[in-house]
Amino acid sequence: MTKNSTNPTSSTPAPGALAGRREWTALGVLMLPLLLVSMDVSVLYFAIPAISADLEPSGTQQLWIFDIYAFVLAGLLMTMGSLGDRIGRRKLLLFGAAAFGTASVIAAYANSAETLIAARALLGIGGATLMPSTMAIIRTMFTDPGQRAKAIGMWSGVMTGGIALGSVMSGVLVEYFWWGSVFLVNLPAMVLLLVLGPILLPESKNPEPGRFDLLSVPLSMAAVLPVIYGVKEIPSEGWNVRYVVSITVGLLFAVLFVHRQRTAKSPLISPALFRGHGFAPAVVLNLIASFGMLGSAYFTTQYLQSVLGKSSMEAALWALLPTVLVGVAAPVAAQLVQKGVHRAHVVSGGFVTAACGYGLLALAGTDSIWLVLAGAGVLASGIVTVMSQMMDLALGTVPVGNAGAASSLLETGAEFGGALGMAVLGSIGTAVYRHDIPSGAPAAAHETLGGALAVAHQLPGDAGQALATAAREAFTSGMQAAAIAGVILLLGAAALATATLRKVNVHETEAPEAAESLV
Repeated sequence: MTKNSTNPTSSTPAPGALAGRREWTALGVLMLPLLLVSMDVSVLYFAIPAISADLEPSGTQQLWIFDIYAFVLAGLLMTMGSLGDRIGRRKLLLFGAAAFGTASVIAAYANSAETLIAARALLGIGGATLMPSTMAIIRTMFTDPGQRAKAIGMWSGVMTGGIALGSVMSGVLVEYFWWGSVFLVNLPAMVLLLVLGPILLPESKNPEPGRFDLLSVPLSMAAVLPVIYGVKEIPSEGWNVRYVVSITVGLLFAVLFVHRQRTAKSPLISPALFRGHGFAPAVVLNLIASFGMLGSAYFTTQYLQSVLGKSSMEAALWALLPTVLVGVAAPVAAQLVQKGVHRAHVVSGGFVTAACGYGLLALAGTDSIWLVLAGAGVLASGIVTVMSQMMDLALGTVPVGNAGAASSLLETGAEFGGALGMAVLGSIGTAVYRHDIPSGAPAAAHETLGGALAVAHQLPGDAGQALATAAREAFTSGMQAAAIAGVILLLGAAALATATLRKVNVHETEAPEAAESLV
């Protein structure tokens, strides 16, 4: 069994024991930092104009202010997950909370673009410690499979909802306060975690982790960051040679990283994780689910603002509606599995549901707000069903001692999947848009819908209106084409889930609690 902290108030439930009020209260405390980490992905959406006016960053600096958080987060997930297994998940979580809070203060009162970029990077480091630690601690606290599934369902819902809530909160705060308030909102939750964490959260770690493999850290970052950078830039910039080279370099380092994990005595990510029955399918299917989720977001946000003409705040508020279904999906999926419905059927059903969401998007016209919102809600509910089940399956197949590494691998895969979804579906939509835009339109109008609308505003009378209408129709056609591709992908994923999970029984996948070390 996992070694616990010497703190008498911190204890891990016995294997299979039902969690009580203490554990569920602790879960509520864990949800706060998770919500803030997910919100920080989108919290700058409305703050950027105010930041630009105050700090006057260059174009490149503005991009780094926005992107550095996600890059650092993705690059360090595997490192932090493995580190937590070695030094203790609660210890790493509290360290991350302190770093996140400190970085939030620095960001709020930054007086230069360089300082804000550095603070956002530190926020990424803190976020990378918080995400795998929360999931690993859930694995430790909830040893009963049914309760763990419910807890992970809540984790998934909070993570998904936080991204949508972040943009709305930033809009409200910037409306009534200064831009630094979007960072200061993090402080109360982090202080609460630092106070209650040592009391409510159990300490646990791998009792025989081996030496920390320092060489794997730069290799993992060199594998993740160039690929994430390349695929994030492709939707807006196209298949530029620079981005293709970046992806290629990252993939080469990925090969070196995998080789290092197979040959090192104490690897960062043990290959033995993949021997758990169902772990490898869980990672792959979770990646595909993230592909589907963020691939659709690329279009729906632009549709609300640029096609329907909603203001940023109106678009963000409308975008909250689909998240209502998200809160129901994961608990329902967990209940179905606990009542005897095979996990393969639940997961494949989630993918089919998400495909139906894409199907609704494929039917949307240039004035179909309710159809688009319904499609986004159905899509999100199906994806959250899949992701919550895959997280539960993956964590159930590994011993507690490796829960941090396992959760970090899942989350890194999700980062890849999201970036790929935006790149692939975004490229399909862009190709259709450029094909459908009138050939005689100015060059800027051929690049993006935003560029076309900017040009249209400068043209006189009917010419400007005609260009704007054509651009909106072209964008909608691109969204329809990408949605059809999404339908095909997710139906294929449903078939893959049925094939790979049909022999994975819920109880057979439970790793023995005593077998904590895979190294």
